[in-house]
Amino acid sequence: MGVTARKATPADAPVMAELRWRWPTEEHGYTGTDHAAYVESFAAWVVDHMATHIPFVAEVDGAVVGMAWLMLADRVPGPTRRHRRTGDVQAVYVAPEQRDSGVGAVLLEALLAEARELGLEHVTVHSSERAVPFYERRGFTHDRQWLWWQPTSP
Repeated sequence: MGVTARKATPADAPVMAELRWRWPTEEHGYTGTDHAAYVESFAAWVVDHMATHIPFVAEVDGAVVGMAWLMLADRVPGPTRRHRRTGDVQAVYVAPEQRDSGVGAVLLEALLAEARELGLEHVTVHSSERAVPFYERRGFTHDRQWLWWQPTSP
């Protein structure tokens, strides 16, 4: 099995949309009927967000089996560091039949290599409980200063 990962392009949007569609279907039994409209809107979103959301795909023997996104955010400049940028790992998905085979590791390493090349201050990830050990094995750590807020529903 030859696993590779690379930056995706807008031409990859339809297959990434298929992976994103599979996700809620497998986890929650989603049975939406707007598949074609979703693929079209997903492809448009990819093009519109290429400057802030860098997509990556993983391939096994030439077939796309996983994806991940590096979301970029500019931070307020400081006197000693005027260009401050961070990243957030988003929408990581590996097809179930390829999980636990190294695909995710190759995909994440490609994403983190890009983060290094861009000189990001840090990279965060909001992970499922199942994936926490995966990220910890790749150098992610918990931080007591990281807090989050979620608005309450009206």
